[in-house]
Amino acid sequence: MEDLSLQSKVKESRDDEFSSISLRPLDLSDIDHFMVWATDEKVTRFCAGEPYTSKEKGLDFIKNKVLPHPWFKAICLGNRPIGIISVSENSGIKRCRGELGYLLASKYWGKGIATRAVKMVAETIFDEWPHLERLEALVDVENVRSQKVLQKAGFLREGVLRKYLIQLGKARDMVMFSLLSTDPRI
Repeated sequence: MEDLSLQSKVKESRDDEFSSISLRPLDLSDIDHFMVWATDEKVTRFCAGEPYTSKEKGLDFIKNKVLPHPWFKAICLGNRPIGIISVSENSGIKRCRGELGYLLASKYWGKGIATRAVKMVAETIFDEWPHLERLEALVDVENVRSQKVLQKAGFLREGVLRKYLIQLGKARDMVMFSLLSTDPRI
């Protein structure tokens, strides 16, 4: 009986720890935290490029890609970045769609953090960008964890786009997920 009580207290403690998830702008001062996941091959396995090999390349990415980006946030535990999440805007006839992308330090996988961050974006992005009617995410067919994140966050799995893009020199099949501004939030 004491074991169940102890397990319950440990779970409550863990739930409290992960209830302080927030999103905020990623800054140059976050470089050491950024490098934790940006150099991890488990995290970058399904990304377009190789893991970062130097702080200078990480700083260059933050300075030239993140800071000018219209919607790029750090996923924070407390105020410490443990991942990133972004929505990329389209223009012209594609203006009604945005593309969601996210990464999370592998130490935090399986704890519901990515799902919570995706839900946080879904709760606000349609208000912040009223022209947006569709938020979509492309996930490698082998990235089952990320597919589960999106499904738990209320995204609809639309189908597989065969040989849709090149990652690390190889054509990859991608699964398309979407959430519409009119879809119920989970």
